[in-house]
Amino acid sequence: MENCVQPARTLRWQGLEDTARHDTAAVSFRDRELAAGGTSVAEEYTASWTLSTSPGWVTTRFCIRVEAPSWSRSLELTRSPEGKWTADTQVSGNSGLPAPGIEDAGSLDNAQDVDLDLCPLTNTMPILRLDLLNASAPADDTKLTMARVEMPSLRVLPSDQVYSQVSAYGEERGYGVVLFSSTSRGFTAELTVDSDGVVIDYPGLARRLP
Repeated sequence: MENCVQPARTLRWQGLEDTARHDTAAVSFRDRELAAGGTSVAEEYTASWTLSTSPGWVTTRFCIRVEAPSWSRSLELTRSPEGKWTADTQVSGNSGLPAPGIEDAGSLDNAQDVDLDLCPLTNTMPILRLDLLNASAPADDTKLTMARVEMPSLRVLPSDQVYSQVSAYGEERGYGVVLFSSTSRGFTAELTVDSDGVVIDYPGLARRLP
């Protein structure tokens, strides 16, 4: 029997500190996996990306292209079933940014997820995989390594992050709360998420539009 696929959800966020930035994502959920595509529009550049996962919400492929008036660059990241990450990149023009791609492939050996800078959607996979929406979620904090895609350079760096449940999803109130910490960058935030684990409110970063 084929996995049941939910109709795609189209979601939109507005930046909080940078109110000129708008992000959009179309997400299709199926049994323990998802596929998504989205855009990010900022004053300096525009970006478009696609993401697919295997069962267990583990990233298998992520592609992104960033365009500015005088330069562009693209990145295709793939993760093998054995957990090895590889990257293909293209660059046009002189942006003065670090080179795109993976700096140290070995540092990503434990990474199961892509974390795209400034993108609320890429928090969804670890939230679902750790079952943080349910009241029976593990009480201990879980430390993960992410393949962080730096924007707008598209440089790929390891990022140590911790996720834990603050409150489970409740149907009456329509949200749950997850504590997210980036130990690599010394950043912590309480993320308000919906029943699919998708961010509604990310303090300091973005808030979802109706």
